[in-house]
Amino acid sequence: MPPHSQFSNGSGAPGSGSQGADFPGYGQPDHEALDRRQPGPGFPARQPGAPVRQTQARQTQARQTQARLIAPGGRHRRPMPASLPEGAPALLLAVPDVGDDGLAGVTAEIATIMRVDNPALDVRTARIDHGGRSDPAGIRAVLADAAARRPAGAPSAVVVPLVVTPHPAGVRAVREAITATGANAHIGEVFNTNALLAEALHHRLADAGLARADRVRMFSITTSADGIILATVGGEEAVGTASVTAFLLAARLALPVMAASLDAEPSVQDAAAQLVAMGVTRIALAPCVIGPEADPAAIEEAAMMIGANYCAPLGAHGNVVKLISLAYGQVLNHLRTEEPDASVSPPGGRHR
Repeated sequence: MPPHSQFSNGSGAPGSGSQGADFPGYGQPDHEALDRRQPGPGFPARQPGAPVRQTQARQTQARQTQARLIAPGGRHRRPMPASLPEGAPALLLAVPDVGDDGLAGVTAEIATIMRVDNPALDVRTARIDHGGRSDPAGIRAVLADAAARRPAGAPSAVVVPLVVTPHPAGVRAVREAITATGANAHIGEVFNTNALLAEALHHRLADAGLARADRVRMFSITTSADGIILATVGGEEAVGTASVTAFLLAARLALPVMAASLDAEPSVQDAAAQLVAMGVTRIALAPCVIGPEADPAAIEEAAMMIGANYCAPLGAHGNVVKLISLAYGQVLNHLRTEEPDASVSPPGGRHR
């Protein structure tokens, strides 16, 4: 079959124009084949040459099948809108207040990547503090400044907590800050129990020699682990969310993977005991955190207590950046749906 595009035609819109020209591999469906496909009980076989009679339901099914053949594939969405209008809400990366250097390192790197990828986007960073506006890097001060630079009543910021699992204390502090400042700000959630996090964790483990590299990278290494613990912060809710990611990672690695918490139950030691009971002798610890929200000393201590090696946190992995972009874009889409006159555009188009 000659190469062709399945998603576009001369006009740039899927499904328009001549079907044969744009989708040479997808012609009109064979209605006789559809009629013969999986006949129900009690239906006699149709004799060759007999007229084809279709009920309204069968005709509808045929049209739906034809539509699927004309436009194969699902809906693709850009993480970020293709263009942002002037005065679009700022993207505020909010870091749980775990240290003085929380806004440096990984946080600064992610912010830089977001600015380079989206020059029109106002990207800011702030600490999730519990005090007033005295800290210029605190979330209340940054929210107030973002609101002051936009028209009254317009959405001023989308606050994305820099975490990949639920962090109730941090989100509660963000809500309190929004209420205290009166800013028209919205919270976007990065944590998502999908294959993006499992893939990023796989890469970090492979980089440390603790898991086989994925086939995309086209190389193999000797692994030094036959069981993985995903270490989270944020309490029991974070562990519950990470458990889905653990299941997806286990499918990628063909190894047992358990989720545990660095600051709550079940602990890393509890997860290690379960793995040992399953016959695992070499455990690796994978921090299911971006980095700033967790104490590096706590990760090192947890690994030492169970005699495990550990890999680096997720950091500025491309999938983390994509999840942040998705969180911002989803809020814009919600604002567009709720407020048709708002000066924001929903995300759309193809994956970057």
